Amino acid sequence: MNMNDLLKKAQEMQAEMSKAQEGLAEITAEGSAGGGMVKVTANGKLEILSISIEPEVVNADEKEMLEDLVAAAVNQAIKNAQEKAAEAMQKITGGMLGGLNLPGM
Repeated sequence: MNMNDLLKKAQEMQAEMSKAQEGLAEITAEGSAGGGMVKVTANGKLEILSISIEPEVVNADEKEMLEDLVAAAVNQAIKNAQEKAAEAMQKITGGMLGGLNLPGM
């Protein structure tokens, strides 16, 4: 492969990655805690889209438990969103960048 071909391929990949990054907002992932009593939805940009809390969990005497459940559900949603985003990026790059240990990949 000559240098021109390599540059062209890199430019094509960069354009595809930009398009994929724009699409991260459309990827959604859910996390839950307390047997589904607290549910959180995040997108591929790691933004929290919604939090759903079942009424039975809301109890002023157990405020710390509810806070723990929300934190656990948020963390799970973010982890799931990161995994889905990584899968989407992997499809675009075909695994070419995986061995380079680049930050954010």
